[in-house]
Amino acid sequence: MSTATEKPGKTEKPGKTRPKVDPLDLAGIDDLLSPEEKAVRAAVRQVCDASVDPYVAEWFEKGELPVVRELARELGGLGLLGMHLEGYGCAGMSAVDYGLACLELEASDSGIRSLVSVQGSLAMYAVHRYGSEEQKRQWLPRMAAGEAIGCFGLTEPDHGSDPGSLRTRARRDGSDWVLDGRKMWITNGSVADVAVVWARTDEGVRGFVVPTDTPGFSAPPIKHKLSLRASVTSELVLDGVRLPADAVLPEVVGLRGPLSCLNEARYGIVWGAMGAARSALGTALEYAGQREQFGRPIAGFQMTQEKLANMAVELTNGTLLALHLGRRKDGVGLRPEQVSIGKLNNVAKALEICRTARTILGANGISLEYPVIRHMTNLESVLTYEGTPEMHTLVIGQAMTGIPAFR
Repeated sequence: MSTATEKPGKTEKPGKTRPKVDPLDLAGIDDLLSPEEKAVRAAVRQVCDASVDPYVAEWFEKGELPVVRELARELGGLGLLGMHLEGYGCAGMSAVDYGLACLELEASDSGIRSLVSVQGSLAMYAVHRYGSEEQKRQWLPRMAAGEAIGCFGLTEPDHGSDPGSLRTRARRDGSDWVLDGRKMWITNGSVADVAVVWARTDEGVRGFVVPTDTPGFSAPPIKHKLSLRASVTSELVLDGVRLPADAVLPEVVGLRGPLSCLNEARYGIVWGAMGAARSALGTALEYAGQREQFGRPIAGFQMTQEKLANMAVELTNGTLLALHLGRRKDGVGLRPEQVSIGKLNNVAKALEICRTARTILGANGISLEYPVIRHMTNLESVLTYEGTPEMHTLVIGQAMTGIPAFR
């Protein structure tokens, strides 16, 4: 009679080896992806390996992204700009495809993912969802190809988490609109060809498609950043910017417009943060296997293995959450609180993974010879942009209790 531990037919034959374990995918999440999804991921990884990874540490150190237009055209040629939108030169791919692309882009650098996210999920999405047919035809094909770069002007110097109090104003002057105001922390601002600017009007908050060569528009770059340094960040200045009547986005009035765009971009962050986390964990694992102290690799010490195991668990949990939200978005759509769960959890856990990885690298953890400190400082920005942890916590709290606690 077999004992409880004896299972006939389960004994491995001599010489048979188990499949090699991927230490960055212990749960086998890859098995849940289709061949087509894996192909999308591989294509993005290939372009990042060739055109980003060899240079991004230098860009970060210098605080510049000198090849932003060349990179935009390359990413556009791959179909990554507005890739989840339909028509007008957009690839029309799935939310999971887009998420996998964001993961690979942010595994290289958060600033590169931000370039793609702002272009596709903010500027292009706003025009695609709320623009006129003429606006769509004028801008979307060029933006999808990377021939035109867009930015998204909502955040102001004094109004970040409270966009309902924005001060940028659009007033009627005959049939024209005249815009005055300031926007702050705008990705792509000083290299953009078009800005989607949100302003207060007598009718409520409206969005405007603003060519950046319009008189009165300027976008001075923001200097002295210690995060997202391989990214273009600017202020937008609008001094009497005169636009024709058809510059307004006709299909939306109120904060529903910009907030729906932000939910699109936040979804990409849910995935992207796990890319930064994977890169940091992979670096720490490789380093721990090579770094010797007390006569053996530090990977052999229990406390190091505890750190590695905890990081692997959080990476697994976050990636599974991102995949679940992606499948749901492709199926029935996402509610705002579901996006908030993903953004709140995954960015915080990714930042924790990067900080832990930094400790494994010791003093080398602060060197740009390794990507860990770069990911860590980038995630400090990702943690608070497009919704601070406090705001996402309150979105979730309101969904649970039915009571808004924002004021």
